[in-house]
Amino acid sequence: MTAPTQHHATTSTPRLDTTVVVSWKAPIAFAIVTLLLAILFLASPHDGDATFRLSTRSDLIQLPELVLNGVVFSWISIALLVLITASAAMFVRARRNVPLWLIIVFALVALMAFLTWAAAGARTPIVPMPGLLAGALSLSVPLIFGALCGVISERVGIINIAIEGQLLAGAFTSALVASVIGQQFLGPLVGLAAAAVAGVLVAFVLAAFSIKYFVDQVIVGVVLNVLVIGLTSFLFSQVLAPNASLLNSPPRLDRIPIPLLSEIPLIGPMFFRQTIIVYLMYAIVALVYFGLFHTKWGLRLRSVGEHPQAADTVGINVARTRFWNVALAGSIAGLGGAFFTLGAVGAFNKEMTAGAGFIALAAVIFGQWDPIKATLAALLFGFASNLQNTLSVMGSPVPSEFMLMLPYVVTILAVAGLVGKVRGPAAAGKPYIKS
Repeated sequence: MTAPTQHHATTSTPRLDTTVVVSWKAPIAFAIVTLLLAILFLASPHDGDATFRLSTRSDLIQLPELVLNGVVFSWISIALLVLITASAAMFVRARRNVPLWLIIVFALVALMAFLTWAAAGARTPIVPMPGLLAGALSLSVPLIFGALCGVISERVGIINIAIEGQLLAGAFTSALVASVIGQQFLGPLVGLAAAAVAGVLVAFVLAAFSIKYFVDQVIVGVVLNVLVIGLTSFLFSQVLAPNASLLNSPPRLDRIPIPLLSEIPLIGPMFFRQTIIVYLMYAIVALVYFGLFHTKWGLRLRSVGEHPQAADTVGINVARTRFWNVALAGSIAGLGGAFFTLGAVGAFNKEMTAGAGFIALAAVIFGQWDPIKATLAALLFGFASNLQNTLSVMGSPVPSEFMLMLPYVVTILAVAGLVGKVRGPAAAGKPYIKS
């Protein structure tokens, strides 16, 4: 008699397949830029030499000038860009993200190729790199302050369209107060404090209407911009202009070179031969980044901007958190406005911010609501603006309007999601009504 056969059920552990999301955006963008540059170099070759001046006379180390032939270096750069594009495609085919260092290398090679081509066809084929970089930072300072204001405001759930008005209010107030104080050292410092207060006052209005009365935040911001522009223009015409020597002649902030660091080629003139407001900007960028992602304050701020109802459930006062953080953001924007009058121009003029608040808002979106990325985006705008100024002085055939257009095109691509995922705080622009 045969014993019954026993069948043992075998159990298998289910496999969890990991889906790797691969994006071809970077290689495609690289290929498009490479193709456009190749068409430009082929259609308009500049067979001359471009000289890159890398040092100033006050630098500790004098770097030799770099001389590059326009045609030769242009096509060497195209070959390098093709190689980098192929490398990016290989990373994507291997289901790996394109590394950041490869993107930076591509950007630097493309920039050097364009600068060499532009300078080789200019009347004065000399590119002063220290001046180009230092000027780019100076033009970026108010944009960086405005971008930090926008990051804090939107991270806490308030869309801050009024950055333009806060910058302009800071510029007007700092010029007026510093002119009245008059002293070379004390005047600008008191003017900076007054500019911060002016930014807070504008932010108070935005916060009150948006948080207390639930008015549409975009509408409040637009109205505030119009109000501040009209008010400052009226006061300029009726008060400042007739008494310019007394009320619109603020002492300018002196540049404070940091010993040794200011003498480093390229880096020194850009970062370490600046005014106190620029050094203050470095500290604020670091503090905002650290506070936003590494402190209890930042955690509460971000929770209110992402899910205010959940934040309210755990005991966070949503309205108060939003109100005071919008005020803090306004003070930062006010400081940025003071740079126009105390650091750059030396006097207040009508609408002198010239849309800097809206450019800062674009930098917030381009920087994905991150303080460091928004700062880099603001630097991109400043570099493009100063580059078109430099090319105009050199007599380059490149139209200045084309250079000014580039950052806005990049921003549109970023907002459209073509250069990366862009998603703002979930509760930004949505009033919170406590249930």
